[in-house]
Amino acid sequence: MNHEAPLVTLDVLGFPITFNLSNILMISVTVLIVFLLAFFSTRNLSVKNPTGLQNFMEWVMDFVKNIIKSNMDWKDGGKFHILGISLIMYVFVGNMLGLPFAIVNKGTHELWWKSPTADPVVTLTLAVMVVSLSHYYGIKQRGFGAYSKDYVQPYWFMLPIKLIEELANTLTLGLRLYGNIFAGEVLLTLLVGGLAATSFLGAVAAFIPTMIWQGFSIFIGAIQAFVFVMLTMVYMAHKVSHDH
Repeated sequence: MNHEAPLVTLDVLGFPITFNLSNILMISVTVLIVFLLAFFSTRNLSVKNPTGLQNFMEWVMDFVKNIIKSNMDWKDGGKFHILGISLIMYVFVGNMLGLPFAIVNKGTHELWWKSPTADPVVTLTLAVMVVSLSHYYGIKQRGFGAYSKDYVQPYWFMLPIKLIEELANTLTLGLRLYGNIFAGEVLLTLLVGGLAATSFLGAVAAFIPTMIWQGFSIFIGAIQAFVFVMLTMVYMAHKVSHDH
């Protein structure tokens, strides 16, 4: 796994900004796949003869709706339905992209094709976005006064603890996703490397655990997408619901 990220640094208004081209590529691919899934599943909607993609999208919508309703009233949480659908599809597709194969430039050892969620910058950006949205909607729906009181209840000295909790929530939300996906890809790379480096009999013996781990990684990717959306709705509920 001694692979480098393909980086390019541009001078923007006198400030050097470094871009990870692999992240840009994989984020774009993930967004494109999610868009195509959503587009073709809703292109020709039918009540009598729904397509398989339409049934899939309806299942995803119901699944996310149940996640929201398990954490808050639908009156408060209904506005987050599209957010939840977008997140669960984006995270799941992103988790899956690095499982079938990886593309590495042998000359520069740059890793181009991988799961975007196997990079902490991507997952922490998602986490920051989710936590920021929870603060925004908390203030918007409850007002700044009622929202800010949560940080000093039941006692004013709870404020530092609450602030540390917000930071911890952001870090754990992003790093949990990153750690699970990155570890899975590392082990897959080691197993595939063993397939290529060993003899024919050794490759045959390593093929079975590789396929087992591949299936397990798909399961972990799906679970992590669910956990990410579940925690997103938990954070939203704590900020926007009046009974939290």
